Amino acid sequence: MSHDFDHQEDRREEVVQLLKQIREPNLNNDIISLGVVRNLRIVNDCVYLKLYVGTQQLFLQEQVKLILNKLPWSKKSSIELCTIPGVRTTLAVSSGKGGVGKSTISVNLAAALTLQGLKVGLLDADIYGPNVPHMLGLQQLEVEVIETPTGQRFLPLEAYGIKVMSVGLLAESDRPLAWTSPVLQKIITQFIQEVEWGDLDYLIIDLPPGTGDAKMTIVQDSPICGVILVTTPQEVAIADVRRSVAMFRQIGIPVLGIIENMSYLMCGHCSQPTPIFGRGGGEKLAKELQTPLLGQVPIEAKICTGGDLGHPLVVFDSSSKVSQVFSQIATAIETRFLGYFSEIDS
Repeated sequence: MSHDFDHQEDRREEVVQLLKQIREPNLNNDIISLGVVRNLRIVNDCVYLKLYVGTQQLFLQEQVKLILNKLPWSKKSSIELCTIPGVRTTLAVSSGKGGVGKSTISVNLAAALTLQGLKVGLLDADIYGPNVPHMLGLQQLEVEVIETPTGQRFLPLEAYGIKVMSVGLLAESDRPLAWTSPVLQKIITQFIQEVEWGDLDYLIIDLPPGTGDAKMTIVQDSPICGVILVTTPQEVAIADVRRSVAMFRQIGIPVLGIIENMSYLMCGHCSQPTPIFGRGGGEKLAKELQTPLLGQVPIEAKICTGGDLGHPLVVFDSSSKVSQVFSQIATAIETRFLGYFSEIDS
């Protein structure tokens, strides 16, 4: 029995090394390191795996087939494609803990990308505090279920050009979200598989904070190609983010960048930045993870007021410092992905 196990493990490692030869050109890394390949199993002389990809990565399936054909002992290769129809790139926004403004970042980032002419969806999967509908003025609306050629689908709501789906849209506003784990599992699966997003350049998933089961389920079952981490400057917030990073690394999802929120307060009298929560946390984390510091978002009363009123600041005051920072972040993300989209479309 032990000999058979060792034999299967040797074959599995052979498959892993072969697949590492395939690189995703946009993220400039191999598909094993990027977590594109999951649930890899060797059963007798057959290879089974799942490929988690966006629509711009569908070509990887053929490359995987071709390279697995090189295995002299393999009688069959089964490649299950896991993707969200019409969605080119799925990005996650995550934080180590609550209270760092993750949903505010998600909403304004989605708005900034939309203002740059991109088709954007926002999935609010934060089961502990689904605030996105309120921040976009959608809390009084109901989600419609429509019939499609592939079955019933949720039709996302729309605000400021952003397509939106949220746990909060399925809950009563005056009651806590006290769903059991099986119910949560079903809802999360529906959000990933049963929303009629249409064609999107980006689907942004606002993840729950921490490293709990719900977050793990979303990350494991979604074709997330990268995560953007939100932190505040304090060391305690950085420590929480480090724990969250370990989970993404376990699955193989790369960290695309850091956004430091509440970086400083701009003095209304002297116009000098005051780092009231300390300084350097985001830079330190970016250096540690060898990933870009995408932006440092200042504290500004109007961003809170905009969230309360359902008016994202990026949309209603493009001249504010906050809006300028989000525009720079959106440009950095677009620069990384959009050039490759053009190659695929041409």
